[in-house]
Amino acid sequence: MAHARISASLPPDIDPTKAPIAFGRRALPKLREELHSPELLTQQRALMALCDLVHDPENVYQAIEIGFLDNLKTLLLHRDSTVRQKTTEILCIMAMHNVGRQGLIQNGVISALTELLDDPVDICRKNTHQIFEMMAKLYEGAVDILRAGLIPLLVFKLETEPDEIQELILDTLSNSLRVEASEALATGAVIILKEKNLSIILKGKGVLCEEVTPALVSLLEDSDPQVQASAAGALMFATVKPQGRFSALAAEAIPPLLKLVAEETIKARLSAIKTLTMLAELPEGRKTLLDHIDTFQQCLNDPCEAVKRAAKIAISVIKWKPC
Repeated sequence: MAHARISASLPPDIDPTKAPIAFGRRALPKLREELHSPELLTQQRALMALCDLVHDPENVYQAIEIGFLDNLKTLLLHRDSTVRQKTTEILCIMAMHNVGRQGLIQNGVISALTELLDDPVDICRKNTHQIFEMMAKLYEGAVDILRAGLIPLLVFKLETEPDEIQELILDTLSNSLRVEASEALATGAVIILKEKNLSIILKGKGVLCEEVTPALVSLLEDSDPQVQASAAGALMFATVKPQGRFSALAAEAIPPLLKLVAEETIKARLSAIKTLTMLAELPEGRKTLLDHIDTFQQCLNDPCEAVKRAAKIAISVIKWKPC
């Protein structure tokens, strides 16, 4: 993917060198007081000092113990973009430490961060998605993401965010799919996932086919033709690997795929035929499809050349006999 660089530069009137960080953990209570200051500049400097301190996991532990996360959750909604930027940066650094990740989970930070998905400042959104990406690597973090209802929001953000953030979203979705596939592949969401390289999630990221494939098979019979077509396309990617083919057969994908071969949508017909061709590479799939050769032969007269070629290949694979 091409990258549009998202700048993390602070406004020229902010001098990070003036942030008081001299006493490490002993500075934390004072910094917390400064976060309550009515002076914007005092708040900004306190956040910059805290940003330096939380690189040390001992300081992260201490900050959580004295209640910093409640302050940071409040500052996520601050009117000042620099305050929001530094707050998300602090949370991002904290999420790099195990004690920080556990603190974020226990203090409901993931739900609070959903407010920043539409933040007008790119770096605030990038920091937010970096936190989600790190949290999703933990089972508990992925569960929190699911409970916060983030999956549909993240899926639809793939259409509007720059490539740099899209990659973070895809990683978050990949790890979340390990916990629960059906929510991410619900009606509507699967269309966008297909367009934004669901193949990366299914193949490159190694998501368990046993979890993903049944959700895709159920969507083959959705009332929306677009969802059917996209589900067939996603299933085509899932069945590239043998594990995906076995899972598709176990989920009884052949009957709904055969119905799609007769669909008006070219994309649905083509994806269904190609998926069935891969299933025909398994003895059980080939045996079942031998009774449906007529379905593929009808496609040899299809107005679309790509469908004709796919049908011809499917027939040859289905009729193949070992020497």
